[in-house]
Amino acid sequence: MENPYILPEQTPCYVDGEFIYTDQYVSNTNPVNGQNLGQLCEANQALIEQAVTAARYAQNHTWGKMTSQQRCQLLHQVADKIAENEQAFIQAEMADTGKSLQQLTQIDIPRGTANFRIFADMVKSYAGESFITEQTNGDKALNYTIHKPLGVVAIISPWNLPLLLATWKIAPALACGNSVIVKPSEETSSTMYLLAQIMDEVGIPKGAFNLLLGRGEVVGDPLTRHPGIDAITFTGATKTGSQIMKNAAANVKPVSFELGGKNSAIVFADADLEKALNGVTRSSFTNCGQVCLCTEKVYVHRSIFDAFVEGLKQRAESLTIGYPTDPDVFMGPLVSKQHRDKVLSYFQLASQEGAQFITGGSIPVFNDDRDNGFFIQPTIITGLDDDARTNQEEIFGPICHLSVFDDEDEVIARVNNTRYGLAASIWTDNLTRAHRTAAQIDVGMVWVNTWFLRDLRTPFGGCKLSGIGREGGQHSLSFYSQTSNICIQIDN
Repeated sequence: MENPYILPEQTPCYVDGEFIYTDQYVSNTNPVNGQNLGQLCEANQALIEQAVTAARYAQNHTWGKMTSQQRCQLLHQVADKIAENEQAFIQAEMADTGKSLQQLTQIDIPRGTANFRIFADMVKSYAGESFITEQTNGDKALNYTIHKPLGVVAIISPWNLPLLLATWKIAPALACGNSVIVKPSEETSSTMYLLAQIMDEVGIPKGAFNLLLGRGEVVGDPLTRHPGIDAITFTGATKTGSQIMKNAAANVKPVSFELGGKNSAIVFADADLEKALNGVTRSSFTNCGQVCLCTEKVYVHRSIFDAFVEGLKQRAESLTIGYPTDPDVFMGPLVSKQHRDKVLSYFQLASQEGAQFITGGSIPVFNDDRDNGFFIQPTIITGLDDDARTNQEEIFGPICHLSVFDDEDEVIARVNNTRYGLAASIWTDNLTRAHRTAAQIDVGMVWVNTWFLRDLRTPFGGCKLSGIGREGGQHSLSFYSQTSNICIQIDN
C-alpha cells in the first residue's frame, strides 16, 4: 500500500485537531543541493491564540480527564505508527537536514520512537511520597503527595535532531497529562508534520497536541510570552534561551533549558589509543559537529600527542562526505548556508588567532549538484591558547582543537575554563583516575571511554550557560508535573 505520510508542497500547522493553512510562508531548503523543498505555513497571532485555547480545553475536558492508562495506550500507538512508517520519517528528516542514512536509521528515528514507549511506561510507576506525622497531643496525620499536570506546555525544539529532541519533550509532557504546543525549527519541521498526522490518526484528543510552524521571532517569541502557557521547555542556542527566560519571567512559569556547549575530551597517556582516536573522531564529526554534545576541544597528554594528531588526521581525511542516501557516507552537509557561513567565519577567526590547520578548513568540491549545498570539511586545528575565542565560543561544526597537557590537575583546570558546562569525555584505562577526574569536571554529563551512550532514564542537561534543569527518566516526569501535598488529620 502506498505510504500516506507524504510531505505536501505547502506544510500546514496543526491546531485543535485540524490542519490549517495560512497566508504567510517560509521556504524550506534542501541542504544537500540548495534546492527548495517547499513552503511552511507560518503561524500568526490568531493561530497562536487558537492553539492556546484548544490546548486549555483539552487540558480541562478531554486529554486531562483521561486516566494515565488511557493516555499511555495512545502514546504506545503513536510509537507503533512511527515505527510502521519509519522510512517516511527517515526521508523527511534526511531532506531537511542532509543527515546521513546511518545516523537516521541507527539513532534519530529509533530513539524518537522509543521516547514515546519509555515515558509511557515510566509514568505508570511514578510514585509519590507518604509520611505519618505524629503530633504532640497523640493525634496523627497522613501526608501524601500526588502528581498533577502543569497544564499547557510550550515546546521549542531545535534543528539538529528534529524528531529525537522534540519527542524527548513531547512524550513525557503528554504522558504526565499536559497539553502541548510544539514550535519546531523552521529549517527542519517536516517530521513534526508527520508526527501531527500520526497524532490525528491514532485519536489523540483535539488540542492535546498542537503544531505551530514558523520563525522564532514570529511564532516562538509570542508563544513563550503568552500568559496562557504554563511551562516552557527549550533546546537550542544560549542566546535564545536567555530571551525565553525573560519572556517567562513576567508570569513566573517553570522553564527547562538545554543550551549550548563547548565540550572537551581528555586523552590520558594510558588510554587505549585506537579506542580514543575512534571515539574522538566520532564525537567531533558526527552530524557535522551539529550536536550539542560534540567535542570541540581535545586535550592530549604530551607523551602521545604526536601519535594522536597523526591518527586523528588520518581518520578525519578518510571520512566519507556526500549524499546522505549513500550508506557509506559519514558526513552530510551543514543544515543551511547561514550556518555554514558562521562555521567558516570561525575557521577564519582561528587562522587570525594563529591556529595551525592540521586538516580541513574549507569547502569540498564535488563537481555536481552538491556544490550548491552546504558541505564543509572536517577540520582539526592546534596551537591556540585556551582563552582564544575559537576555544571559548561554541562553533557547532565539524572542528576540534588539539592541545597538549602534562598533568591531571592542569588539564582539569583547563577543561573547566569555559562558560559552558554540558558534557565531557575521558579516555583512560586507569579506573581510579576516571572516577577522580570525572567528579571534578564542571559539566552535567561525563563519558569514560565512550561518547553519546545514553540511557533514557538518566539525567540529561548542563550547568553554567549550558542550561537549567535536567531531563530524562524521573527528571522529565518531575518537570512536566507539579507535586501537591495532601494532609489528612487522624484523630487519636
